[in-house]
Amino acid sequence: MNPLEFHRSIPGYAPTPLIEFGGFRVKDESNRFGLPAFKVLGASWAVNQALGPARTFAELAAKVRPVTLVTATDGNHGRALAYLARVLGLTSRIYLPGGLPESTRQVISAEGATVIDTGRPYDEAVQLAAGSVTTGDVLIQDTAWPGYEDVPRWIVAGYDTLFAEIDEQLPRCTRTGKDVPDLVVVPTGVGSLLQSALEHYRGRARVLAVEPTTAACVGASLEAGKPVSVDTSTPTIMAGLNCGTVSSIAWPTIRDHLDMAVTVTDDEARAAMHVLHAHNIQAGPCGAAALAGAQKAALQATSVVLISTEGV
Repeated sequence: MNPLEFHRSIPGYAPTPLIEFGGFRVKDESNRFGLPAFKVLGASWAVNQALGPARTFAELAAKVRPVTLVTATDGNHGRALAYLARVLGLTSRIYLPGGLPESTRQVISAEGATVIDTGRPYDEAVQLAAGSVTTGDVLIQDTAWPGYEDVPRWIVAGYDTLFAEIDEQLPRCTRTGKDVPDLVVVPTGVGSLLQSALEHYRGRARVLAVEPTTAACVGASLEAGKPVSVDTSTPTIMAGLNCGTVSSIAWPTIRDHLDMAVTVTDDEARAAMHVLHAHNIQAGPCGAAALAGAQKAALQATSVVLISTEGV
């Protein structure tokens, strides 16, 4: 059983669209199972592996034991986990870093989760969530650190569904015979989606990482030649990318295989979002960062896929 087959068994599954726009193709993740982001792909596969594993979502629902799913989030991962807990008849406890809008807490609470606003930076919220886990809790965190790596690996594996769909959606180039793009542009927080992209394409396509200027932990780590943490206390509209430390399992793949990383400002992400909206692509700030990064990097490529990770 692979993640794509499992995801196809979830009620309401449909591939998200790959939309042609201005010389780009945009993978629009603004609606996954009624949620406005891709995160549910990783969360659902990780929950299946942690509590099953099962061949199908129905089989998982039938066999799952009563537990509380726990995570820290800057929005979409926590909302996805709360959604999964609700549909599986489980409870969830979601830790938020400081500085998020009240609407983030509200949409997660609406899924039935207990929401804890830590008032702390993202990395500290992750530590608080991990430290809270007791008997009957299962931590489903989308970043890894030494000693906590299985669940993040499952999350990365779950994200592969997104890239497998692109393989099926992208027309084969008659000149080169390639069925992969020349360049894939990935908005990047802790690096899990970036890791999934790099592992999926394995040198068949170039990959560009895009980070906020205020939370560029990947770029800082590449420059230092080792993982380093950055201060993320400065707010950014790209809340889902406001992460200060690269996932420990993502770092070796990023170090060895990433082609390029760029940073974008809030103004650049906002301008890109307006452009996408004008073309009926309802990207949020994190999703629009892909367009902003592609424009800033100005890399020459005949086939470019932008991963628009979230909707408004």
